[in-house]
Amino acid sequence: MEKTSRALQCVATGHGFADDGVCAEEAGHVSLLRAIYEETHLLPIEDAPGLYRYAGWLPVDTWLEGSAAPVSYWSKGLGKRLGLSRLLITFSGYWPERGAMMKTGSFKECEAYSVCARFPAGRGSLVVASAGNTARAFLRAASDNAIPLVLVIPEQYIDSLYAVSPIASCIRVVAVGDDGDYFDAISLASKICERPGFINEGGAKNVARRDGMGTVVLSAVETAGLIPDWYVQAIGSGTGAIAAHEANLRLNASGSYAAHTMRLLLAQNAPFTPIADAWSRRSRTFAEQDADEAKRQINQIDAKVLSNRKPPYGIPGGLFDALTATDGVVDTVSNDELHAAMALFTELEGCDICPEAGVAVASLAKAVERERIGGDALVMVNITGGGTRGIWRDFAPRAVPPDFVIAPDVMSQDHAMDDLCEKLAARRM
Repeated sequence: MEKTSRALQCVATGHGFADDGVCAEEAGHVSLLRAIYEETHLLPIEDAPGLYRYAGWLPVDTWLEGSAAPVSYWSKGLGKRLGLSRLLITFSGYWPERGAMMKTGSFKECEAYSVCARFPAGRGSLVVASAGNTARAFLRAASDNAIPLVLVIPEQYIDSLYAVSPIASCIRVVAVGDDGDYFDAISLASKICERPGFINEGGAKNVARRDGMGTVVLSAVETAGLIPDWYVQAIGSGTGAIAAHEANLRLNASGSYAAHTMRLLLAQNAPFTPIADAWSRRSRTFAEQDADEAKRQINQIDAKVLSNRKPPYGIPGGLFDALTATDGVVDTVSNDELHAAMALFTELEGCDICPEAGVAVASLAKAVERERIGGDALVMVNITGGGTRGIWRDFAPRAVPPDFVIAPDVMSQDHAMDDLCEKLAARRM
């Protein structure tokens, strides 16, 4: 394949510049970047493998082995139960009967196979912080394609890290102990990246991460032939929702489909609902919250990956701007509601889904019940993960223990961080 032709543009300033494969933000400006592609129309590549069907709108320099694309289809069972005549399900996970082949069971593979295909060889080790699903996806993409990677994950979520194939020697896993959470993992990843040879993946600021997730919208629009009225997703950071809105903007500008703005219906797992709380006030900033109280709330939610304490909410081009532009809605869903929705989806559609996808389904059901969404609306629900039962049945995944466990208070000790990074560098392939 040829390198996808693109440039980067700062949302805040409009300044454009070349993409070096690692840049996540413009120096001197706190803003998201966006990729500007030479290809202005959505032209799926029929013979491209997996995710790279949409390579024209991905900032990639190569096609990696093992990727899979999201699968969209018209719902019958769930749509009928909810009274929605045009419910489009976009499924990212493992469901061979539907052609969904993401062996980590999560749409985070869309991020991983885009980010890793953008990352230039020889620049060092890519460093990724995760609450679980992202780590599993990057582990697979990087290991199968010999890309040096350091994963940083809270130790309390280490059970969510598993692999369906042997792990390459270029992969290292660092766990944050002592009840460290996702924010602690992000902080530790940033500390590691202060040392030479380690490159911060960038999270929501990485254009490849967002455009990779945006492929769920491309899949849905390709299936429907129209841009949906509503986009439904559970959120922790909200990065996927930002990506969906950016894909919508790109589709509108392309002229490939009738221009239309999807409204965002997003949901968080109560009681940890910082984005819902801020948006209810139409505030660009969060209310001050004690870190211990936030961790207490996170410990109560069952959709653990929806636990980002510092999401890209108020940043220019971030979630607040996307919600404002789409007249979006942010709902809250309890543990009982998400589990009922998971069971309902399995009953009516035939595949198990992850807790965060249960949050999305529950929020959709509530929106219909409250008559926020009409029965004839074209609705896309992003099922961000599922098929775990099939993965364990077909692949018998192996656990991936951490190479190092670091307590949060050690992050402030320069000598301890230097020692950790020396060990990581010595083990790098």
